[in-house]
Amino acid sequence: MSTHTHQGHDHAHDGHEHEGMLEDVELSERARRVLAMEELLAEKGVIGASEVQRLIDFQGARSPVDGARVVARAWTDPDYKRRLLADPEAALLELGYPLVGSAKLAVLENTDAVHHLVVCTLCSCYPTSLLGLPPDWYKSFAYRSRAVVDPRGVMREFGLDVGDGVEVRVVDSTADLRYLVLPQRPTGTEGMSEDELIALVTRDSMVGVGVALAPVA
Repeated sequence: MSTHTHQGHDHAHDGHEHEGMLEDVELSERARRVLAMEELLAEKGVIGASEVQRLIDFQGARSPVDGARVVARAWTDPDYKRRLLADPEAALLELGYPLVGSAKLAVLENTDAVHHLVVCTLCSCYPTSLLGLPPDWYKSFAYRSRAVVDPRGVMREFGLDVGDGVEVRVVDSTADLRYLVLPQRPTGTEGMSEDELIALVTRDSMVGVGVALAPVA
């Protein structure tokens, strides 16, 4: 069973020139559009160039390890897990992870009965404030289209075979709402520390195309 939920400038500085800003490098249409939007927002005083760079640097510093740290804390602290599911923004702030932008975040727990799969059918909305930039496959048209109509088939291509008795829920990220999957804690990890558990949490398990790694015997 599967369900789908919608919910004339000199750019060289400090002795360095950036690729894409050189005269002999042609920008893509998307890059030109982004630059035009940035210039318009700065011109109207909505956002400054320094703030744009700060956001870029912040998101560039994030990686799936940050998300794994949140998951590991939820696995080891039942009270934190309850707070994370009820109020993700506040729970993330406890660990020093503020959400950037206006988009909200929902955390969905996988269980023996329900498995969640995250997709953005329109573009590539993704919890970058916690996981960093999305992988190329997440942005591809093939994934965005097939994850909705054949989620089990897509997961099998990632090496995950969800049993017929498990309900698969496909959730659609939007500009206003992003999703993070809380994967199930692997068996045999009862005596492991939080740091050891972090190494078992993969990016794919927090998107839903995979599960957390089993501990090495």
